[in-house]
Amino acid sequence: MSQEQPQRPKEEQFPKQEPIKYGDVFNVSGELASQPIKPRDAALMQATENQALGQTQKGSPASVMQSAAAVNAAVGLVNRDDMSDIAKNQGVAVFETKVGGNRMITESVGSEIVGQFVEPDVPMNDPGLVLDPEAITIGEALEASGLTPAGDKPLDQSDAAAIQAAEMRATGKNHTEPGGLGAIAQSAATKNTRTMPAFQKTTLADVVSGAREKLGGDKAVTRQDAEGVIGAELRNKPDMRTTPGGVAATMATAATLNQNRKSA
Repeated sequence: MSQEQPQRPKEEQFPKQEPIKYGDVFNVSGELASQPIKPRDAALMQATENQALGQTQKGSPASVMQSAAAVNAAVGLVNRDDMSDIAKNQGVAVFETKVGGNRMITESVGSEIVGQFVEPDVPMNDPGLVLDPEAITIGEALEASGLTPAGDKPLDQSDAAAIQAAEMRATGKNHTEPGGLGAIAQSAATKNTRTMPAFQKTTLADVVSGAREKLGGDKAVTRQDAEGVIGAELRNKPDMRTTPGGVAATMATAATLNQNRKSA
């Protein structure tokens, strides 16, 4: 007669699923890091973003919170009307400061900053620009990012994503061109993740130098172009902060300058 095998407790066979917490998706610490992201937290941040910015920025903290809260609710780990104590008692905030010609947007839950990024100072209903000799193009803006202090840093995944988004905006195509600037950037970012001395890593300036010649097309930078690039950079930054002087910041500046020139 065969001996029965001991059975493991059910919780050991099927480990309890954990909800997505703030610390899983944002670079935060303290009590907030261990708190699940709840639906009413996300709704409050979305409403605050909409009120401050006129819309929810793609890749912004509000959009990340919405995705996380939806997953948590869908698998039954939180209720759809749940709200965390920190969001309820300390609130969420979206505020802006002027940095040069751009708006620096900072978003927080309680006292913890969950995101910080640039926005072009261009009206939401801006109809865009017709390419003219005076307008700053996407290629020129990319080249300009290589001339800032950010140009000396090793190129990372967030830079590559921003460059790929800029290339698609410039060419009007929804894919990365084989052998194009975006593909070069992605290859460099992947290579830079390997262990090697810093001086051997490819910098942002190395990739964007001569961008106008490397792009398959070019156009004047609009608010819509800048927002697409900002969102791509944000989604690939663990701290959800755009790089000062980087691709997103330079694209935002170009959009603002183009708008100011058009309005003059």
